[in-house]
Amino acid sequence: MKTLVLTQREIPALLPMPDMIEAMSRAFHALAAGDAQLPLRSVQPLTGERGWFAVMPAQLAGDFGLKAIAVVPANEGGPHDSHPGAVLLFDPATGRLIGIMDASAITALRTAAVSGLATRLLARADASTLALLGAGTQARTHLEAMAAVRPLREVRVWSRRPATLEAFAAWAAGRWPLTLAPSARDAVDGAEIVCTVTSARTPVLEGAWLAPGAHVNAVGASLRATRELDGEAVRRARVFVDRAESALAESGDLLMARDEGAWDGTMTELAALVTGAAPGRTDEREITLFKSLGLAIEDLAAARALHERAQATGAGTWIDFGGFRT
Repeated sequence: MKTLVLTQREIPALLPMPDMIEAMSRAFHALAAGDAQLPLRSVQPLTGERGWFAVMPAQLAGDFGLKAIAVVPANEGGPHDSHPGAVLLFDPATGRLIGIMDASAITALRTAAVSGLATRLLARADASTLALLGAGTQARTHLEAMAAVRPLREVRVWSRRPATLEAFAAWAAGRWPLTLAPSARDAVDGAEIVCTVTSARTPVLEGAWLAPGAHVNAVGASLRATRELDGEAVRRARVFVDRAESALAESGDLLMARDEGAWDGTMTELAALVTGAAPGRTDEREITLFKSLGLAIEDLAAARALHERAQATGAGTWIDFGGFRT
């Protein structure tokens, strides 16, 4: 078997958002069944305070692989993605490397797909107003994911970067009913779904702005020292996480709220929600919060689904990479 190489441009067309959401659902079902292993990711600061280098290994339903990425905040708004790297997929029978895939595309799609999965399970059935705080890559994929699980009649987007906001508006024009909000508060006011997808280190979302019954996907902050939500946003919400161990090790949104006395540590893992082992929304006025940190099983599930789709369609480039006895 040759090794598949998939580029950043090939991946989105190969596995559209609804299919990616279903791949994420299967991954969390496997996690709930105990058919996954995923140590906490290894994160090293880059010299010169340029960002971080992260390695995320995992095993899932017999597959194994890893993602290696750089996180470079200075890339925001420029020609380079802020999360460049590669996802590697190995053959479970022989251990050969069978997939080398662009991590920027996979990260953008699988992160939004998990938010879409959480929104499908937690947002009110009639939720149709979306607020996006942030207008970069994750804002685009999150808009696609939210549209895949709820009928959007109004989309409001806010960003601190005018050029990024203008580029987002040009991309979305004619596809969704879009409003460019002058402030984060204006975007969030009355919104039934809120996605925070910024590179902020301090809160951009205040809990006082949230309408009763809102669902929040908090995505952008993934380190203990960064947050997008203030303590009031966490205090008012019922908290759901992709994984409790990761949240308690890495989520500044939750850990800072806990230190402020706004959160008592109560949370529900997405795997329990997906399988029905834990209840979702309990009433129409309840505020729900899904704190996303990103798990290696998400990258691995995406890589497996992409590999299968590429085999079926002949997509990608197949190379003689090696792994054979010489």
